Amino acid sequence: MKVKIITVGKLKEKYLKAGVAEYVKRLHRFATVEQVELADEKTPEGASEAENEQIMAKEGARIMPKIGDRDYVVVLAIEGQMLSSEALAKDLSQAMLQGHGTLTFVIGGSLGLNPAIKKRANLLLSFGRLTLPHQLMRLVLVEQIYRAFMIQAGSPYHK
Repeated sequence: MKVKIITVGKLKEKYLKAGVAEYVKRLHRFATVEQVELADEKTPEGASEAENEQIMAKEGARIMPKIGDRDYVVVLAIEGQMLSSEALAKDLSQAMLQGHGTLTFVIGGSLGLNPAIKKRANLLLSFGRLTLPHQLMRLVLVEQIYRAFMIQAGSPYHK
């Protein structure tokens, strides 16, 4: 099993790097983890809607080649489904049973994601209506992936 986390933008803060590294280390007992950091486009102050769409298209063009044809793709999107940890664990388990060897998670840039990336998703996932920094979201995501595997393993971690 492989877990791939694709993010637009670099993880900068030491405390977030340490947190992500801890959960990636824990995940290694269940899966190989690949983290793919892609460059984000600079958004000019007061950018027009057309400029924003161009930026999302450029970022989307960097993301799409990193997604395999057989990957089960979970895209983080504010308009996505809000699932419990148990429901997410069940969804990921079903994906693995269906033969998806790679679970790919995508966190877009500050403007969001190109519609083509959302269309490719098997699941649009929301962690709520709050706006969180993308770097913090990566830590929350990797913890929830770890939690999902622990739920599947019947571990008391989730309690």
